[in-house]
Amino acid sequence: MSTREDLKTAIINGKRKDVKTIIPELLEAGETPVDLLEKAMIPAMSAVGEKFKNNEVFVPEMLVSARAMKEGMKLIEPALIEAGIKPKHTAIIGTVEGDLHDIGKNLVATMWKGAGFEVIDLGVNVPPAQFVDAIKTHQPAIVGLSALLTTTMPSMKTTVAAIREAGFDTVKILIGGAPITQSYADEIGADGYAQDAGSAVDAAKATLGAA
Repeated sequence: MSTREDLKTAIINGKRKDVKTIIPELLEAGETPVDLLEKAMIPAMSAVGEKFKNNEVFVPEMLVSARAMKEGMKLIEPALIEAGIKPKHTAIIGTVEGDLHDIGKNLVATMWKGAGFEVIDLGVNVPPAQFVDAIKTHQPAIVGLSALLTTTMPSMKTTVAAIREAGFDTVKILIGGAPITQSYADEIGADGYAQDAGSAVDAAKATLGAA
């Protein structure tokens, strides 16, 4: 009989087939979807994030774990919805206008989902107006802006300005990407900065003032 620890290990190691077998077993045995999420799946992605921060795993390994987590979420989301369990926070994420890179953004989105956020992913090359429209529609607690190219950093600044000019003063803006620094976040008026996908959950929680 599989255990929560088996599920956690399968996600950490990126064993998607094992995840697809273990979750139905555990649900059949009486485990609740909330317990699987909070006591196995979220801790698994937290462990992967820590390993990434400590250079114990790298992007390929993190992607494999993220895919296993995604498979797991597909299996438990219907049960969570049926039980009336809603995410604690809604987040919007996208790569800013002019930039087509999405690996880092996708990893952050997965880490946020793994931490219990509802994530609306706007994709890449997202103009400021699209972020503003998405905020109007989804009313998120946090918006994540990603950029990999130094040439698209001005787009990030323009997007932050557009969000503020639209009157969304309470929405927290978190930025990240290879050329981004904390000083740049301060300069353009963002609320927070994540150095990498492994730090993104902690950064989001810190920005929101959540535990």
